[in-house]
Amino acid sequence: MRRFAIPILFLAAGVASAQKGPKLPDGVTADRDVAYGTHERQKLDVYVPKGDGPFPLVLWVHGGAWQGGSKDGGNAALGLLTQGYAVASTNYRLSQHAAFPAQIHDVKAAVRFLRANAKKYKLDPDRFGAAGASAGGHLVALIGTSGDVTDLDGDGPHKGVSSKVSCVLDFFGPTDLSKFPTTPNGSSPIEKLLGGKAADKKDLAAKANPITFVSKGDPPVLIVHGDKDPTVPLSQSELLHEALKKGGVDSTLKVIPGAQHGPGVFTPELSKEYAAFFDKHLKK
Repeated sequence: MRRFAIPILFLAAGVASAQKGPKLPDGVTADRDVAYGTHERQKLDVYVPKGDGPFPLVLWVHGGAWQGGSKDGGNAALGLLTQGYAVASTNYRLSQHAAFPAQIHDVKAAVRFLRANAKKYKLDPDRFGAAGASAGGHLVALIGTSGDVTDLDGDGPHKGVSSKVSCVLDFFGPTDLSKFPTTPNGSSPIEKLLGGKAADKKDLAAKANPITFVSKGDPPVLIVHGDKDPTVPLSQSELLHEALKKGGVDSTLKVIPGAQHGPGVFTPELSKEYAAFFDKHLKK
């Protein structure tokens, strides 16, 4: 599974990369490298627009095949800062640090931290959304369907705080890891994530599959996938969408003709649709 680059310009114009981090709209307060745990990867950034709030929050979860990537590599939701949202981006332990479920434990811990500190950051704790691409898309989909699964919460701080979100935007995330090809030496990103082949780690692969936990109370999901994606087959998103619809969950699958694993998905026109999804579910 290859890594890809996400343009930092995603949901609005005027947000561009710079040497010392993203260029932010006027009045935005940035709190970077905030520790939500004790591991070096358990850090997040919080961006809060000018105003009294409380603001709805969108948490961005980076991709990188669970073995690379960083919150510093481009928070694709930063454009929402001009539209009345606070935005956060989190790191999580990679597969070389710990096998699954460490990754979902960390992302849920980040959600709990932000909710526990909602007043400090002028956030509305009842209006949290999550978005991510590729491996990040997998993790936010899992956040959405496993909100009531305590087994995936981990043992971090703020244990009693909810890690549920109100909506999920999943960009071409893997779902059923058992359907990806294996390698002779067990070196694929999925095998590194699970600590072995999915066929030999069936219980763990099932726990990593967002479909496993689908239930009627899950939040609305928008799934976006290019029909020319050479890395994560479109069928992965189709499986998730079908399971969500069958489970009575509000799910939309948007297939982008000609789009690949990133390229063609993040365009200005499509970005308006992504912002409208958050407006529908997070704006009062």
